[in-house]
Amino acid sequence: MDKRDKVFGVLKELGIEYNLTNHPPVPTVEEASKYWADLESAHCKNLFFRNHKGNKHYLVLLDHRETLAIRDLEQRLKQGKISFASDKRLDKYLGLTAGSVSPFGLINDTENHVHVFIDENLKKSERISFHPNDNTTTLVISFQNFLKFMEWTGNTYEYLQLYN
Repeated sequence: MDKRDKVFGVLKELGIEYNLTNHPPVPTVEEASKYWADLESAHCKNLFFRNHKGNKHYLVLLDHRETLAIRDLEQRLKQGKISFASDKRLDKYLGLTAGSVSPFGLINDTENHVHVFIDENLKKSERISFHPNDNTTTLVISFQNFLKFMEWTGNTYEYLQLYN
């Protein structure tokens, strides 16, 4: 079963409706944005971090047009410096490769190791979009169904004001 099929299977199991848009591989938000013109949703930037000890990992979700205030996040976490996690860690904890980071990777985090920060401004969105663990497709779901998915994963999450 490929990475996308695993996501579609979980969404079906949860009764979550979604819309798909196929496009060429887009490893960055900038490249993906040209395929989002007709999609009515908040398009998310998904960033995967580790603390300086490498024993805690964080997935940060925010609107693609915003810039994360990393120093503010570090101060809130009180974990010292955080940095982008390596490709090896991305594969180990989320089963993903760079350019395909998505909260749907939490399907592979069976030990619920990764903590998720969701920009509180995303709560205002009726619909949001992510890659379904493959950067050749954009998947749009309602924000409420996204929360249903998050509850299913068992991963901890919280809302924060993530940018200035």
